[in-house]
Amino acid sequence: MDIYDYKSLLKRLQEDESLKRLEDRERFVIPKVDVVYEGRTTILRNFEKILSALNRDADHLLKFFLKELGTAGEKDGPRAIFQGKIPAHQIQSKLEDYVEIFVLCQECGRPDTHLIKKDRLLLVRCDACGAIRSVTTRKKRGLTEKEVLEEGKVYEVVISDIGKKGDGIAHYGRYTIYVPNAVRGSKVKVKIEKISGTLAFARLVE
Repeated sequence: MDIYDYKSLLKRLQEDESLKRLEDRERFVIPKVDVVYEGRTTILRNFEKILSALNRDADHLLKFFLKELGTAGEKDGPRAIFQGKIPAHQIQSKLEDYVEIFVLCQECGRPDTHLIKKDRLLLVRCDACGAIRSVTTRKKRGLTEKEVLEEGKVYEVVISDIGKKGDGIAHYGRYTIYVPNAVRGSKVKVKIEKISGTLAFARLVE
């Protein structure tokens, strides 16, 4: 029998482990966050697994989360702990932003990249196609319906901090919401009274 006939070649391809690894990379999926709440803290239980999937440094990802979520926190073993009760969908959204900015190659779409510093610039270099880009270059993600605020509507948010004037501060998508008389760490319903750019002003509702 001809060792190069179609069936034998197909079988060899199907059994080729390197091809299986390639298919796995092509099917890259952003990890789903595993979130639980303890008191007034939010615990990201699979923080270490996310780091492994993205091949990124813990401090880098943690600093990004803290800045984007507008809260304080720390790494605790395989977990990350954030102050306040932060909705899982909000953490997931920030993780997707991180992957888009710091992980995915914009030329070939692969996650096989690493970060390099050149002078004062932080660059993303793709090991698959060799492309290099600045981390400030990113694709524009359209806002989903859940990330768009409208004046007069009621939303459920978590007060993650207290401002200098005593107002509670919450985050919703790209918006920062100021809520008078709100308690830090509480989950509340607010009515949006005014929106100015990415700032919103609201009041507590029953």
